[in-house]
Amino acid sequence: MKKILAILLALVLVLSLAACGADKDPGKKEPANGASSSDSIKVGAILVGDETEGYTLAHMNGMEAAVKALAEEGKTVTLEYKKKIPEDTSVETNANNLIAGGCDVIITNSYGHQFNFGSVIKDNPEVVFVAMTGDEAAGSGLPNYFNAFTKVFESRYVSGVVAGMKLKSLLDSGELNPTDCPKNYEGENIKIGYVGAFNYAEVVSGYTAFYLGLKSVVPNVVMTVKYTNSWFSEEREAAVGEFLMEQGCVIIGQHADSTGAPAAVQKAHTAGTNTMCYSVGYNVPMTDVAPDVVLTSASNNWEVYYETLFRAVLDGTPVPQDWAEGYSQDAVMITDLGKACADGTQEAVDAAIAGIKDGSIKVFDCSTFTKDGKNLDSYTEAFGMNGAEAIKTENGVTFFDESTLRAAPYFDIRIDGINEIASDYAD
Repeated sequence: MKKILAILLALVLVLSLAACGADKDPGKKEPANGASSSDSIKVGAILVGDETEGYTLAHMNGMEAAVKALAEEGKTVTLEYKKKIPEDTSVETNANNLIAGGCDVIITNSYGHQFNFGSVIKDNPEVVFVAMTGDEAAGSGLPNYFNAFTKVFESRYVSGVVAGMKLKSLLDSGELNPTDCPKNYEGENIKIGYVGAFNYAEVVSGYTAFYLGLKSVVPNVVMTVKYTNSWFSEEREAAVGEFLMEQGCVIIGQHADSTGAPAAVQKAHTAGTNTMCYSVGYNVPMTDVAPDVVLTSASNNWEVYYETLFRAVLDGTPVPQDWAEGYSQDAVMITDLGKACADGTQEAVDAAIAGIKDGSIKVFDCSTFTKDGKNLDSYTEAFGMNGAEAIKTENGVTFFDESTLRAAPYFDIRIDGINEIASDYAD
């Protein structure tokens, strides 16, 4: 009898332990569906560059700032970086390695990374995957796959206002005029330039916003965009900067990640071979390499998104499917104004930001640009948008509604006044 009782007690104990284990297996990750919360997660970041490349550095700074903010709430986020990962099958390999190392979240930061996950997202439903600047998550059918980007076109517009203020000061002082400076003019229009990485919508959206911001201050400008076919190449970006200076561009903006173009403009300025050219950078301040010519840089405050993402995973709440925010959430910004900026620039910047925040300024206001001589009231041809209407009318203003239908930019309209030149490089 004692033996039977002992067996029964043993069975009860086993069943009790099994029941407890059914509630929560500490060795098993929960599905990435916002079902559980935790005070600690590990995040793996697959990065196209490293600390020497402004775009990646901005992401790293944002992640680390988010980690610090959450630590003050007693939440722990551990980061592991995989740096200089190209847009190829290396993405899948590194994602698998990060998952094997215990990562709960995998982030990629370059557009082409999203095409190289292989089956890793589907095979790991308990892991959250975010493709920054990506555009495929919503249509993938994968509940653990997300896209995010900022409304950086807003800060590019504001950086264009900064450039416009400088251009206006040159005109007001008489330093820039068609008689003495014919090289800087095309007819009655002043030449400006732009270093573009690739002819993707992300770049087109950005350079158009920059151009429209500048035109809001000085209307008579034309812009030449020349591509490098690289997100980061100091040599190529410097060469394009030199080319644009040779063309007579007075302002040179960029959607490229190195300091190559600003450094080239500074070199010409120091040598005295071109003192009528100024630069607007991207991602990070570039005044350290070009103190006399850099006006500002359009930039992102990635901490806003990364804190949103990490908090959602920690708290077990839904991750935003297509996250995109701008000045309304302080997710974009421009860097400190350089010493070459014109008087009154800060006031103009403050007014532009306030207008974007309150909706009185629409970056892609259709009344401010034309395509083939006409203002647009409809556009359903944006690549990858399956015929969705991208133009909206609100409070009497008709505008291209960028980054609301999806996070990644889809403004791919080639407007009048901007000329594109293909890259000299095949890759």
